[in-house]
Amino acid sequence: MITLVSDENLAKIKAEQNLPAAIFGGICAGIIGALVWAVITTVTGYQIGFMAIGIGAMVGLATGYFGKGIDLTFGLLGGVIALLSCVLGNFFSIIGAIATYEELGYLETLVLFDYAQAIPIMSETFSPMDILFYAIATFEGYKYAFRKLTEKELSQLSK
Repeated sequence: MITLVSDENLAKIKAEQNLPAAIFGGICAGIIGALVWAVITTVTGYQIGFMAIGIGAMVGLATGYFGKGIDLTFGLLGGVIALLSCVLGNFFSIIGAIATYEELGYLETLVLFDYAQAIPIMSETFSPMDILFYAIATFEGYKYAFRKLTEKELSQLSK
């Protein structure tokens, strides 16, 4: 069922949007997702591309929940944060692999890592399949970043 929203109600919905909260929620979800991805990859020894899909959904849902956005900006924000979080997850996985190989602590490896080597190492570990998972994650970050209004919320706006 399609419900048309009056200009007055649309203004009320837009007044509830909160871009700073969306940014904060999306970044927090992205960092948590990237860390979970790295832990799973480090423990199993396998990079699981489906983790990117989970990160995309998590970032999008957090962005939408905290931001309550309906404007295009919120979708774009969710997509960009999801993509960057996937890259961060891959980077953290590399740090985890180096830490395991060198028998160092994770934080110690982060401090000692030669960041000039980050892009060459990430390029070396990149696979064409990563593009597919990154694209899906970006799309999910975009799609889920928008506020979903229920019939109940719409009826309460009219009061």
